Amino acid sequence: MMSTSPQSQQPAQRSCKITTAPIGEPITEEQLKLKDHITPDDVLRLRRITEGFLCRSEDNVYDIEFTKFRIRDIDTDTILFEINKPTLEELSALEAEEDDEADLKEEEKTDEAPPFSPRFIRYYFKPSFLQLKNVGATMEFSVGDMPVNKFRMIERHYFRETLLKSFDFEFGFCIPHSKNTCEHIYHIPQLSDEMMKEMIQNPFETRSDSFYFVDDRLIMHNKAAYAYDANAM
Repeated sequence: MMSTSPQSQQPAQRSCKITTAPIGEPITEEQLKLKDHITPDDVLRLRRITEGFLCRSEDNVYDIEFTKFRIRDIDTDTILFEINKPTLEELSALEAEEDDEADLKEEEKTDEAPPFSPRFIRYYFKPSFLQLKNVGATMEFSVGDMPVNKFRMIERHYFRETLLKSFDFEFGFCIPHSKNTCEHIYHIPQLSDEMMKEMIQNPFETRSDSFYFVDDRLIMHNKAAYAYDANAM
């Protein structure tokens, strides 16, 4: 089972808890895109990774913004991955670098995710990551002018067409203009040696959808892809 733990010394701390919901009848990405709004029960009925995004950036009317993300091995307290929202100076420097590299091939530019892309992140892990038992994912985020009720995340991990695990977390209520921190604790599913070998040999074919809801309405949809090959940093 999953558990969650709050982080200390952070403003407006928010703890998370585990929730469960019925799967229901299968539904497709195309069917969901025809709906006026998408609910948690809707995404739990998906049977495969989505190819596109199920909502627009503009649907985040609460101005929820993720500013930091960190992954650690719970058992050894080792930081495995960390990313922060860049400062204005860093963004200017990145834009200058992009201008200098404008002569790169178009496919090379589109194949690389930006250093901080809230809607899509690529993770590079060593093969040993797949043998970890407990992983903590800490998120820091801010909230805009409106109160946020029933803030909930459903995250579904797939390898190709196989659902590896579906996680369901509740952030609860967030007050306007608050800065919040929460750590999700993932208990990694036990994988067969053959499955781990396939995942290592096929980088970025392990993918995830992260769906964020307020008042049971989808407002954000982020995606990630994972590499576990031997050359990972």
